Amino acid sequence: MGAPLLAALLMIGAMTCFATMGIFIKLAAEQLHALEVVFFRNFLAVLMMVPWLIRQGPGVMKTRRIGLYATRSFFNIIGMTAGFMALTLIPLAEATALSFTAPLFATIAAALFLGEIVRIRRITALAIGFIGMLIVIRPGVEAISPGALLALLNSVTIAVTIIIVKKLTDTEQPATIVTYMVLLQTPMSLIPALFYWQWPEPLIWLWLIGLAGAGTLGHLMYTRAIQLAEVTQIQPLDFIRLPIIALLAYVIFAEVPTIWTWLGGAVIFASTAYVTHREAQLARERRRAAAKGG
Repeated sequence: MGAPLLAALLMIGAMTCFATMGIFIKLAAEQLHALEVVFFRNFLAVLMMVPWLIRQGPGVMKTRRIGLYATRSFFNIIGMTAGFMALTLIPLAEATALSFTAPLFATIAAALFLGEIVRIRRITALAIGFIGMLIVIRPGVEAISPGALLALLNSVTIAVTIIIVKKLTDTEQPATIVTYMVLLQTPMSLIPALFYWQWPEPLIWLWLIGLAGAGTLGHLMYTRAIQLAEVTQIQPLDFIRLPIIALLAYVIFAEVPTIWTWLGGAVIFASTAYVTHREAQLARERRRAAAKGG
């Protein structure tokens, strides 16, 4: 199997896992506070990575980039908390549609922190993407809900972690990246969870294990996919999360997405696909220029 096809299959698997995560989060949050769900998502994922660590040996965790790992985990835990809380406050499809803004925020972050030049075509795509965001939340027509704001905060932090993960994949194994993520995030998430602590009932344990399993597998597949192929090749597959989670949310929670969620999500996604395509083009041009210069 060629690398592009394998990357595409891994991306589809990752997006299916991430969509399924939303269902497990909402089911678990019917009893537990979202902060406690965040803790169990990380803690149980650590346990799931133990067999891999035993097989690989402690040497697989050697790294000179612990600062970058810690920074990624800090932003990721903020985003995870915001995202989990959003899923308890707004429909799953709406939260998913708003999550498509992450690449837009990643472009802004790259310009601010990495000094990347953002030209007129990408600025136009960014503007269209944010129009899509406004279509979903419809300020002025409806009050902007706390859940929508939390979903957008989740997208902002995802944007930061996208940049960090791409840097980490230059030198680190996908499984090592995921393992460090959950190892560092477990103690970070425990302290706030203690303020809302209650022991889960037996059925809730099933949802928590499903959540941790889907999240861990999804991150492993996603990290491997972006290592195998250019983001522009696999990023369009991100949109499959919306119909998957819309179907599951309808069957399990009787949630019916509004036409504004579908329309806004499509607009946001189209703009992010263009932004990703342009960034890939520019990266190829820079590599060619560097090769000629060398």
